[in-house]
Amino acid sequence: MSDSQEVQPQTPSFSMLKTLAGISMFSGFFVVMVYEITKPIIAENKRIAIEKAISVVVPNVSFKKDFLLDDDGLFLLTADTKETPSDGEKIYAAYNDKGELQGIALEAALTGYQDVIRILYGYDPVCQCVTGIKVLKMAETPGLGDKIAFDPDFLKNFEALDSKLNEELNGLQNEIVTVKHGTKTEPWQIDAISGATISSVAIGKMINRSGQRMMPLIIKHYEQLKSQEPVVQEPTEQEPK
Repeated sequence: MSDSQEVQPQTPSFSMLKTLAGISMFSGFFVVMVYEITKPIIAENKRIAIEKAISVVVPNVSFKKDFLLDDDGLFLLTADTKETPSDGEKIYAAYNDKGELQGIALEAALTGYQDVIRILYGYDPVCQCVTGIKVLKMAETPGLGDKIAFDPDFLKNFEALDSKLNEELNGLQNEIVTVKHGTKTEPWQIDAISGATISSVAIGKMINRSGQRMMPLIIKHYEQLKSQEPVVQEPTEQEPK
């Protein structure tokens, strides 16, 4: 019997590292390529979904104009817009075929029972009320939480949901809240769906949070939004320090 031990073959570590590095580079390149290819498609699909949703949440819509609204002013967004304020929020001003402002559509989002719920809701500056909602994205429980998208009794909450401003015009007079099913007594309350309380509450919270900030700004710039040629501010470039 030989005392010599069998020599194990050496793993070609350097060659393996080169192979793995090549695979990683190719994978990264492939991911970036797919992202760049699908990015405009995703953007176009979102634009179409938004336009369809606007006609649901604001009545008598013929066309819209996109704006960015923040504490510094109202900015008209066009295909040529390149620089915008970083903390502004996009809104959609909806007009009828006579060019009369019918309402404003805004996006809002919050975590529901399973994932983020994203909606578009309509706001009428004349009545200072929410005029409708449309769920854009959700992953709620089928048959329960997803009722927020189609339950007729729940959607009636948003046909004229009170969103009046306070005397200082810097916030809502009453917080928009979701209450237990069957206990709604005020026009700013949302009657929850039985068995889908978490999803219902999320809708109320997101509209309230969005409304507290955006509705005062919309009322402030109402005359500009109502005009077909609003006097909008243009974003200014900051001087380098």
